[in-house]
Amino acid sequence: MKISHIEHLGIAVKSIEEALPYYEKVLGLTCYNIETVEDQKVKTAFLKCGDTKIELLEPTSPDSTIASFIEKRGMGIHHLAFAIEDGVANALAEAEGAGIRLIDKAPRKGAENLQIAFLHPKSTMGVLTELCEK
Repeated sequence: MKISHIEHLGIAVKSIEEALPYYEKVLGLTCYNIETVEDQKVKTAFLKCGDTKIELLEPTSPDSTIASFIEKRGMGIHHLAFAIEDGVANALAEAEGAGIRLIDKAPRKGAENLQIAFLHPKSTMGVLTELCEK
């Protein structure tokens, strides 16, 4: 797979409204997009830090994966996302061929109209890894 850069760092928070003052007022970053991804039961807020984005993830339902993550581990870094230049579908096939456990067998629509897929942290040194393409 051809990775061009870190696309974003996903951070699980209980409330975007409560988290934004830290990122904007203390760190000096600016939120440029807030959206809800209904099928993932998550509300997202994006901030830029240089060329890398930070994605704040707020659960919109108690049965969302983000709510489960926060319940088990608390708020904090949820995943690392890479921009894939040669296609997420190709990257998934390559990862599976290398013995990596896939969460998604095919790309799906994510926030900011990206095609996304996740690799299981049990196969990626404990880091939930997201593959993204525009």
